[in-house]
Amino acid sequence: MTIDKSLKIKAGAIKMRNVYTRAERITKLKEMERFDEGDKIYGLPKVRVVKISLKKKKKVKKEEDGE
Repeated sequence: MTIDKSLKIKAGAIKMRNVYTRAERITKLKEMERFDEGDKIYGLPKVRVVKISLKKKKKVKKEEDGE
């Protein structure tokens, strides 16, 4: 069975999520040393999601010396 064209995921359609899953939050907290192995997984502190904004590169005009 094939998938309809409207249901396919395109590379440009991937958006930045603003919420981590529990597993992602635990890994971030371990990196910040705020979570130990024996701690409860419920009631975790909030973790800021770092949003990366990509700046478009400026087009550099090549100057040709015609002299």
